[in-house]
Amino acid sequence: MSPASAGRVVIVGASAAGLAAAETLRREGHTGPLTLIGDEPAAPYDRPPLSKEILSGAWPADRLPLRTEATLDALGLDARYGREAIGVNVAAGTVLLADGTEVPYDGLIVATGVRPRRLPGTPAHVLRTLDDALALKDRLGPGRTLAVVGAGFLGAEAASVAAGLGTQVTLLEPAPVPLAHAVGEDVGRMLAQVHLDHGVDLRTGTGVSEVVPGGVRLDDGSVVEADTVLVAVGSRPNTEWLTGSGLTLEDGLVCDEFCAAAPGVYGAGDVARWHNPIFDTSMRIEHRTNAAEQGMAAARNLLGAQRPFAPVPYFWSDQYDMKIRAYGYLRGHDELRIAEGSLEERKFTAVYRTGDRLTGVLAVGVPPRSIRPWQQAIAARSPWHQATSLLEGTAA
Repeated sequence: MSPASAGRVVIVGASAAGLAAAETLRREGHTGPLTLIGDEPAAPYDRPPLSKEILSGAWPADRLPLRTEATLDALGLDARYGREAIGVNVAAGTVLLADGTEVPYDGLIVATGVRPRRLPGTPAHVLRTLDDALALKDRLGPGRTLAVVGAGFLGAEAASVAAGLGTQVTLLEPAPVPLAHAVGEDVGRMLAQVHLDHGVDLRTGTGVSEVVPGGVRLDDGSVVEADTVLVAVGSRPNTEWLTGSGLTLEDGLVCDEFCAAAPGVYGAGDVARWHNPIFDTSMRIEHRTNAAEQGMAAARNLLGAQRPFAPVPYFWSDQYDMKIRAYGYLRGHDELRIAEGSLEERKFTAVYRTGDRLTGVLAVGVPPRSIRPWQQAIAARSPWHQATSLLEGTAA
């Protein structure tokens, strides 16, 4: 397709990635029909506040929409909210909806995101949609008890909000150190101590086998009692509807460095696994900033730009009074060093080495500008010895 194309573009996923793709297509000159399909009845809204501002009650629900109705109308979308895509025929160029409708396309962008993993047993709360957040919010407060299964970023944020509302929280994590796989053991231990300091009953090395009425059953057979259970044990990419399409599916929709999964088919956001040239590896990123950036990249490449999508991933997390920010790809790192501050003070900058390269930086309690040099060094694919020089200069 070309920037002047009047072809039919279908975006499946009324998400941050899907919206970014739609806006970029129009901005870059696409004049043809543009269909946005989403299985939720609402127009695209922001998800990170669900475990923060919505759960705490700091925001009303009407602050979540990403755009006003007038702004969306100006895009000239054929918006089909509350409609589930159940299949795609790549050869014929059609998307099949659950109601039997076939939607033709000349270009397709898949932005269907992820869904929460669940545990066997009694149905429990999860936290992915606005309805999820509002239902959980109603169960929090003084005199209430909450068991959170999974001390990843989502579980940790929900636990911190619940504790702040006066809820008695038990946080259950199978790993010895929460988030060690993502941020390293030293930082993980610091984050664990913060939960303990705020009165959360954090139990590490504790597996949960099932949800039961009034709590959860642990792997050892004992039961942790709780009025409410939140399961936050990760997610699954929404790719089942693509089964049989001929597209490659492996923990997401597999794409190349241009976000292309097949000629005329692109992936964006949490569902997309693509090759990031900066880190020379395949990755699937479940962060808000990446979703928007990848939606834009997929749209431009669909229109013929053919520019590799090579971001330095960014994420943030709010836990208690801490603001955590990170750039890069921290998973699988070989070394972590504290470049500035200290873990004990909970005000620091940590840098990460993978192989012979600087691949990540994480900061707590420091201004964003202080980690920009590290972000730039990661983007430049700086060798670790150069990063060490920067580290020594920072210490000086």
